[in-house]
Amino acid sequence: MRQTWRWFGPKDQVSVDDMLQAGVEGVVTALHHVPAGEVWAPAQIERRQREVAVMRDGAPSGLAWEVAESLPVSEDIKKQRGAWRQHIANYKTSLANLADAGIETVCYNFMPVLDWTRTDLAWRLPNGATCMRFDLADFAAFDIHILGRPGAGADFSAAVVAEAGRRAAAMDGAARAALTRNIVFGLPGAAEHLTLDDVRRHLSEYDAISAERLRGHFIAFLEEVVPVAEKLGLRLCCHPDDPPFPLLGLPRVMSTEADYAAMLKAVDSPANGITLCSGSLGARPDNDLPGMMRRLGRRVHFLHLRNVRRESRVIAGSFYEADHLGGDTDMVALIAAVLAEEARRRTEGRADQSIPFRPDHGQDILDDLHRRAQPGYPAIGRLKGLAELRGVITALSHPLVAATGGSATGAALRPT
Repeated sequence: MRQTWRWFGPKDQVSVDDMLQAGVEGVVTALHHVPAGEVWAPAQIERRQREVAVMRDGAPSGLAWEVAESLPVSEDIKKQRGAWRQHIANYKTSLANLADAGIETVCYNFMPVLDWTRTDLAWRLPNGATCMRFDLADFAAFDIHILGRPGAGADFSAAVVAEAGRRAAAMDGAARAALTRNIVFGLPGAAEHLTLDDVRRHLSEYDAISAERLRGHFIAFLEEVVPVAEKLGLRLCCHPDDPPFPLLGLPRVMSTEADYAAMLKAVDSPANGITLCSGSLGARPDNDLPGMMRRLGRRVHFLHLRNVRRESRVIAGSFYEADHLGGDTDMVALIAAVLAEEARRRTEGRADQSIPFRPDHGQDILDDLHRRAQPGYPAIGRLKGLAELRGVITALSHPLVAATGGSATGAALRPT
């Protein structure tokens, strides 16, 4: 398992030096300043590579840009409107430019409007740390009473609707504005400049797009770009919906194992793969992460390892970002399944024997509480998560453990 770290570029509060001291082996980044649908030019890619390659004092970092996350799919492509055909052509050009630069793994998502959704970006835990949280009643209060989406109440249970009404009534203007900012933060672009009317306009453009139609648009996109990626020797990997259930009346098409299986079958190519995000998928109780890795592992090209604690057993419920080893996903079992897949790949002689992963998200602890880093991406919280994951990987990979073929762990490590 190859240890990587997400970096948001030179403006990131977590520096290249910090990444290097964390002991990572590669960097996950993107050209976040380039609007979705436009070409990632060779000069821009090369500049980001140079930025990754040096420390603050100019010394070589020894790190390289290894995973592009994300090469965004434009809203026009998702809706098949406007300049969507040109955007697909531009996507292919960007893939070629990434391949020319030696970057082989490209993560993306097909979530409409919002890349991710949380109601609180700094929820306080009992130990004083903070984390991101999705509270269903708060979200319903926004959807029904602040955004005022027509028919929103029908998407929630009667109990949630009642609680949302109580919470909305207790909010003053500042609280309503804060909740709105948190929710729209996951909308690509400058979230701080968005108005409620902007959000309503984005949502209205999906009024006539069902989940089935969006899935058709997704397959059409894959039919265009996957052959190009395969020819270039690239691995495309789709990130799941976050959270993995419908919100704001928007369709969702990448929330379950069945969704992934259908996508892989529709465009059957080694270049068409999965970003297995244990946090996004783990927010839904019917997703079995270790099982998904065992069954779909041949096409897993990238891993986001994080954990969430669900606050109920309902499909669409509240959750918060937990410790990497402390949430509802059995991280040890998941890592064991990853190591078993890597062992199988070695027997096949695959070039991608070591699957890149990154410690996804993290709780703000210690100095993180004062750094104001990108929400969900603190330095020390992620370092803690990486250390925990690294410890599990080291233990499961140790000859003493691998030799215990009669144990559950040993069995998981044997190639299938």
